[in-house]
Amino acid sequence: MMELDLQFFAKEGPGGEKTEEPTAKKLQDARDEGQVAKSKEIANALTLIGLFLILKVTMGFIGERFLGTFSEGYNRIPEFIKLHNGEFRMNDMVAYLRTILADILLVTAPFLAVGFVLSFLGDLIQVKWHVTTKPLKPKFSKMDPVAGFKRLFSSQALMELLKSILKIGLIGYMVYTTLRDQLEVLYLIFNMTLWQGIAVAGDIAISLGLKISFVYIVIALLDFAYQKHKFHEDQKMTKQEVKDEYKNAEGDPAVKGKQRQRMQESSRRRMMQNIPKADVVITNPTHFAVAIQYDLEVAPAPIVLAKGEDHLAAKIKEVARENKVEIVENKPLARMLYYNVEIGEQVPPELYQTVAEVLAMVYHIKGKI
Repeated sequence: MMELDLQFFAKEGPGGEKTEEPTAKKLQDARDEGQVAKSKEIANALTLIGLFLILKVTMGFIGERFLGTFSEGYNRIPEFIKLHNGEFRMNDMVAYLRTILADILLVTAPFLAVGFVLSFLGDLIQVKWHVTTKPLKPKFSKMDPVAGFKRLFSSQALMELLKSILKIGLIGYMVYTTLRDQLEVLYLIFNMTLWQGIAVAGDIAISLGLKISFVYIVIALLDFAYQKHKFHEDQKMTKQEVKDEYKNAEGDPAVKGKQRQRMQESSRRRMMQNIPKADVVITNPTHFAVAIQYDLEVAPAPIVLAKGEDHLAAKIKEVARENKVEIVENKPLARMLYYNVEIGEQVPPELYQTVAEVLAMVYHIKGKI
């Protein structure tokens, strides 16, 4: 006969299928590792729509600045040649090109800054602020060619392919419909001045860009919903993982049970050692036993030294007889003390009268009063 390990037949390997909801610790550990539900399309969409909106507002200024820079550079070429007796001086031209590039960079800098800020905000909105360097650490598992081959045909890769096809299809459709509606205007560009042609082409490009941006936002929101669902499914745990996490966080239940048992036994021994100090043991008579001590030097009211039920109650009475402590039967009082007063606590005021009557009877028997 061959011994079979049924875990080999379980989905997801040892521990069984991932059917349990991820715990807070599992989610926090994943976040510390840089694993979060995030769609890069959100940041791309925000950046795209932000840039096109800024371009729509500043298009006139930017166009004028670029044309002015180009015209100035083009008109100065003869000047460079004339200054050097017909020789074209490359060094002078390179120096001037640097000036032009600096001017262009100054114009485009706000776009770069806005793109960076919107991209950062897109990620911040999704995952909030949490800095971790763990994703930057090299992982040799990522260099495994077998694992890499599997990733090529994974559900994530398929989803990315479908998303790319959807984006290309929608963007292509938006470009086609926009240009189709603007064909008459595009035909007239050849009869326009340079400034007019640039303005018309710019308006069409920005209008098309904004349409594509809003479509991109819809795709990004759908992708974000999918990424959250996928992340949640990936973070689910097997029953064994939940048990292991509980053991690591709270300790092994078996070990904690033994520790609790030892503490109870130690507490019980101390309780039994205090019974000889008691003035009386009040019983049910078989179910409960409560040992009472009244000593003004210890407390202003009677205190409970020990209490127990069933077997422990019998043990308390046995120790009381061995030490000649009076045992008095009072069912209601024994029950009230057992359920309402902890060991070491004083008797509550509402029981003073009843306990005092029992103590008076005990003192009378012992000849103390």
